[in-house]
Amino acid sequence: AIGAQLGSGWYRSHLGPERPTPNHYGDDVALLLQVEVTYEDGSHNTIITDSSWKSSTGEVRYAEIYNGATIDARLAKTGWTKAKFDDGAWSGVKVQNYSKDNLIATYNEPVKKHETFKPVKIITTPKGEKVIDFGQNLVGWVQLKVSGKAGDSIKISHTEVLDKEGNFYTENLRAAKAQNIYVLKGGGVEFFEPKFTWQGFRYIKLEGIAGNLDTSNFTAVAIYSDMKPTGTFTCSNPLLNQLQHNIQWGQKGNFLDVPTDCPQRDERLGWTGDAQVFSRTASFNMDVHNFFVKWLKDVSADQYKSGSIPYIVPDVFTDGKSEVGGSTGWGDVATIVPWNMYLAYGDVQILRDQYPGMKAWVGFMERQAKNDLWNTGTHFGDWLFYTVNNDVDGSSAITSKSLIAQCFYAWSTQMLINTARVLGNKEDESYYTSLLEKIKAAYVKEYVTGNGLISSDTQTAYTLALAFDMLPENLRAQAAARLAANIGRYGDHLTTGFLGTPYLCHVLSRFGYADVAYKLLLQETYPSWLYPIKMGATTIWERWNGIKPDGTFETPTMNSFNHYAYGAIGDWMYRVVAGIDTKTEAPGYK
Repeated sequence: AIGAQLGSGWYRSHLGPERPTPNHYGDDVALLLQVEVTYEDGSHNTIITDSSWKSSTGEVRYAEIYNGATIDARLAKTGWTKAKFDDGAWSGVKVQNYSKDNLIATYNEPVKKHETFKPVKIITTPKGEKVIDFGQNLVGWVQLKVSGKAGDSIKISHTEVLDKEGNFYTENLRAAKAQNIYVLKGGGVEFFEPKFTWQGFRYIKLEGIAGNLDTSNFTAVAIYSDMKPTGTFTCSNPLLNQLQHNIQWGQKGNFLDVPTDCPQRDERLGWTGDAQVFSRTASFNMDVHNFFVKWLKDVSADQYKSGSIPYIVPDVFTDGKSEVGGSTGWGDVATIVPWNMYLAYGDVQILRDQYPGMKAWVGFMERQAKNDLWNTGTHFGDWLFYTVNNDVDGSSAITSKSLIAQCFYAWSTQMLINTARVLGNKEDESYYTSLLEKIKAAYVKEYVTGNGLISSDTQTAYTLALAFDMLPENLRAQAAARLAANIGRYGDHLTTGFLGTPYLCHVLSRFGYADVAYKLLLQETYPSWLYPIKMGATTIWERWNGIKPDGTFETPTMNSFNHYAYGAIGDWMYRVVAGIDTKTEAPGYK
């Protein structure tokens, strides 16, 4: 027997942050299937989806990515997966002919079940809620065994954290309900788990179960793309070991076929900036070759005709008429990720496949620039950098978005030069080498004084200038000294956001300030990598202070507790602390 269950999935679920809308790609569900069968006697048969198929509905009454699933066991079609099932009461199907030109073959690993977790604690909150703690912020769902009467309903809600008072907290999920509802058929022990959805959670709240909870009836299951582990990092410092653990679980929880920004709220989208900053770290932890090859094809498919890159891929922001993208650091996913994958795996085909998109993105920036200076457009900047409320003395680490854009314009051009060299395209290599010189000259003229002070006197400004070689050789040592001094003024704390953080420690160790880099790595108070760990984190947070020292939360509209971007420090831990590095002249560790 052969059959399939269909759900809304990415195709027609409500998608988009804060105001999710349905049916972005279409409003119906369909199945396209072809099975080639070779029998032992050598004969052959082809099974396809055609008018001979039948359809029905079953126990899955509702399933949306953000909101969860409703399963009514009373409506299950018992035995429908077996050859002798009686489908006489089932309906026919509608056969439609659609163009297949927009289908892109994929060969990356499927999303599968992996680790399981049993409850570590059963909690009755001050509000009287029945809550289970699984001890790990994970992505997947909870399997449930339960007995009851036909029609009994059980609701499982999910969250990452409890509030300061110890109550169940879901405000940071925004519009996402993240609830699974199960309706019992009665008659004995029943097993439930959701379909066509997932949740990001450490805690669950149970409604509809009377009496005490039995921990043996609950199992949390982690799901993620079936990437094989490749690297581990352990040392004598337990906080750093927990940091590595958190980095890996941030990756697991957000690598579900696409690199999502977060797994819990009404978003869970392929934000290009997050993937860009984390891609090299990801390649140390797991074999992400196929994962990124597939997703980079998505990037190419969604790249706008102008060469601009959407903020997210797959692109659910655009209405098909307007371009919603072009932000520096986010659009550079088109150049940086292919090059990082080449360094990690030595696969030249990745560069061949992505080269047109790389050129198109650099071409977009080149056309936007005036006199080689890109200071136009809409940018996210150094997202979630260190800020101070009522900042009367200017302590907030604000870096000019145009300055950042010029740096990434240069860096993407450098990636294109590198790629042209690998592919043997000497004409392009020469052209973009000349362009890069102009970009850097325009940067120095616009943003750097004669003595080397950068107009945005921030850690991110000096980090990007040094990481991307934006400064003349004679100004680099003093810039590194300014960077180290800046860190000292903040009490050996970093102030960088999404775009500066991945390069900060690399720059410090490269220019003779490894001791300062280690001070940042080992810093335990906010803002730092270890502060969330001291606050109980088991994954990387979106914000440096998602939970404040007094136990209150940052603004709930933007406060994910599973957001891998700041985990990009893992790249430095592997390459500098452990000394396992990739080389341009010998990619793929060859």
